[in-house]
Amino acid sequence: MLKQEYNLTPQHSKDTQYYEMISRLQPHALDGTPQGWDVYHLILRCVPSKDPSKGDEYTCLKFTVVINKKPEVDIPSLTNWKYYFSLTPNSRDDRGYVFGIDHAKFEKLTDANGSMLPPGNTYHVYNAFIDFHAMILFSERSAGGKGAQDLKLIGDKVVHAAAFSEAPVNLGSQVGEGSYFKNGEVTLAFKGLSLENDKTCAILEYDSGESSFFMRMMMTPNSEIPTKGSSHYWGDIFKDISTGWIQKATLHEMVVSETTVLGLPNKVNMVVERSIEIKNVKRPGSN
Repeated sequence: MLKQEYNLTPQHSKDTQYYEMISRLQPHALDGTPQGWDVYHLILRCVPSKDPSKGDEYTCLKFTVVINKKPEVDIPSLTNWKYYFSLTPNSRDDRGYVFGIDHAKFEKLTDANGSMLPPGNTYHVYNAFIDFHAMILFSERSAGGKGAQDLKLIGDKVVHAAAFSEAPVNLGSQVGEGSYFKNGEVTLAFKGLSLENDKTCAILEYDSGESSFFMRMMMTPNSEIPTKGSSHYWGDIFKDISTGWIQKATLHEMVVSETTVLGLPNKVNMVVERSIEIKNVKRPGSN
């Protein structure tokens, strides 16, 4: 088993899939002191496409947030929100949206209490969907270069086609044009085999290398708070080698940023630690 070749990009089964994703953010002051924490909880349903011209149908069944340790609260506008996803050579649709995720859906999000989410938290809600589909990007066949299709033997490693790619992250009126995230040298490795959900899975290890970003948080149309920084993220993807579906995925990220705030004499520096766990789960409500 350790020496044989494997096909890590098999045709997907047509069974409906359900996923639970929990993202945790822990900011730290420069002296290491924790500065509260946020949690983003997403439940998705995926109905595989029967039409080759359309992507798989995804439905956000539930999205809740915990901001700065406050009580968990729903985001009603995302409940039962449906969209279609398919991989493209540059990971963008004809509107320029990454993975086809509509930016307008995240314009001025409010929670179930009627409170508007701050722009920074709104971005992390949007980014939860991007992070989820990034796991699919890393684990599927790449049309634009090296990818999972090139990993045959345990120990194989490639520089992924997503290396050094730059994606726009502007979100309507809250995150301005010119905001971006740029990957470093992304690598992908066939790390080994595992058993998840009673399914034999390939373990794919990814690493972003030295990534960077720039954000223009718009307080008003004529007032912005620019933030620049670096990111390093890495993790494992556990992919069923029979059905082709991800059974589990993890992400860990360290972010260092510098923010210029009008009226403050010094720039604000921060370190944020982020962790994500994605699980393929049973249909919500089933035993």
